[in-house]
Amino acid sequence: MSPASRSYDVIVIGAGCAGLAAASSLAERGARVLVLEARPALGGRATAFTDPATGERVDNGQHVLLGCYRDTFRFLSRIGAADRVQLQDRLTLDIVDRDGHPSRLACPALPPPLNLLAGLMTWDALAWRDRLAAVRVGRTFIALDGETVRDWLIRHHQTSRLIEVLWQPLAVAALNESIDVAAAVPFANVLTEMLGGHASDAAIAVPLRPLDEMYALPARSYIESRGGEVRISAPARVVCGGDGATPRVMVRDEMVSAPTVICAVPWWALAETFVGAPPAFMPTLEAATRTGSSSIVTVNLWFDRVVTDHVLLGLPGRTMHWIFDKRRAFGERASHLSLVSSGADAVVSQTNDQLVQIATREVLEAIPPARNAILQRAVVVRERRATFSVAPGQPPRPSTHTPIRGVLLAGDWIDTGLPATIESAVRSGHMAAAAA
Repeated sequence: MSPASRSYDVIVIGAGCAGLAAASSLAERGARVLVLEARPALGGRATAFTDPATGERVDNGQHVLLGCYRDTFRFLSRIGAADRVQLQDRLTLDIVDRDGHPSRLACPALPPPLNLLAGLMTWDALAWRDRLAAVRVGRTFIALDGETVRDWLIRHHQTSRLIEVLWQPLAVAALNESIDVAAAVPFANVLTEMLGGHASDAAIAVPLRPLDEMYALPARSYIESRGGEVRISAPARVVCGGDGATPRVMVRDEMVSAPTVICAVPWWALAETFVGAPPAFMPTLEAATRTGSSSIVTVNLWFDRVVTDHVLLGLPGRTMHWIFDKRRAFGERASHLSLVSSGADAVVSQTNDQLVQIATREVLEAIPPARNAILQRAVVVRERRATFSVAPGQPPRPSTHTPIRGVLLAGDWIDTGLPATIESAVRSGHMAAAAA
């Protein structure tokens, strides 16, 4: 049967985390799903590409998961990819501070937030003044509308040292914006999910495969094995009909339709995806257009030897915030370091050479064995619109429902209560699937 002659229950536009989570959830329930992705590869803003020199699959930006990402782990289990990430049993984090002092935050298996407080009490990166300040945060995380993360931390009398080595790295990683810019409410929501349930909720999970192999390709196989279809290089637009007619979807020169359409494109692409949108939907399109963006810069460095035993290493107080040794995560005896700078608007416009110099210098400062290694290759990846802004004053985030009959929204920027994380994207996909 040709694609044009097939009938579908749901059309999903966008094959990132949100779209694939929605499509796979619907396929699990027996729906016939058509997924349309404009790019030539699946994964959206969480995907991978082939480095032409090494032949290695390289993520377009490093992502980690947390134990509290319940929707994400449910998604991975559904598509048979749960073994493609490695989850700690409790939070353990290695860092090297600006003075070159290495240390480890190791949280015991206590009910949260006692697990974090107990870990901080024995963390030698902190003085007793810093440890006692952590107790002031309390057991409930409540932020005020309009205050930034730094405002929130100051209101809770957090020390500059504790902010630098703990709260700022955590907030910037979760929110992808400076603590001087990002709103405190979504950060408080993240802390509630991390420290509101089980000790493992704050644990870190690292992908064991490139991102497309971690979830995008298994999701495609899952959807297609249940009678669905996934098309790449298939830019789609929603053509809204009059008098409440069910909208149709134009894919290049082909028109397809289904009772339900889930639009899972990024916020900045929403307006251009709809043709003839009714007036009631215009405020949502305008809000999406006005929503700000925040960037991520990733510098990939290949050395001629293994330089660290750590899969993940924090670099508080530096330009690059985290080091991931990709090949060690994949179980290989070689060294491909991926250095990430989140909320990178201040450096995203620097040249590749400048960014490589910064990253290399910070690796050599933090990892002494790297000083004897030879840098063989460097690749810089910029995602200028990696995430939506969570600064106070941003337009309101929409719900999954729209005033257009049969049209739903999904994406990390939908109002899930979380910032722009994989969990927010997957959760929004599940919300849309449930609404469908």
